[in-house]
Amino acid sequence: MDKLDAKILEQLQNDGGLTAAEIADRVGLSKAPCWRRIQKLQQQGVIRHTVALLDAHALNVGTTVFVTLKTGNHSEAWFSRFVAAVRDIPEVTEIHRMSGDVDYLIRIVVPDIDAYDVVYKRLISTVEFQDVSASFALETIKSTTALPLCYLKLE
Repeated sequence: MDKLDAKILEQLQNDGGLTAAEIADRVGLSKAPCWRRIQKLQQQGVIRHTVALLDAHALNVGTTVFVTLKTGNHSEAWFSRFVAAVRDIPEVTEIHRMSGDVDYLIRIVVPDIDAYDVVYKRLISTVEFQDVSASFALETIKSTTALPLCYLKLE
């Protein structure tokens, strides 16, 4: 990966809807070499998907809940049930296995507290937890899908 690839990635992170010609113009390449670089980045798995970012409030899921989970059971069977359960809950948008005092951090988006309660009951009905704690986001100060490119090891 070189500086041109990094420039291409920066453009795509800012606007995934840009055409190869638009990206090429912005990074100082012609269209064909730019398109080949994009294809190579996709084949290497650097570019995983191109998606549209939707507005949560416009879709009536503007309440974000961060849920921490503790479990006393770390068996493979428990983990398999847990993964199957949370993958089937569309309101769950992120799941992270954590180090420290909690085992899992989950991000859930819902219209309101009542809708969260429905998700909560569905979650606890599938697997047992030692502790479940929820915090409701009052304000989002920063939210981005863009990854920092300053750590790239360039050729």
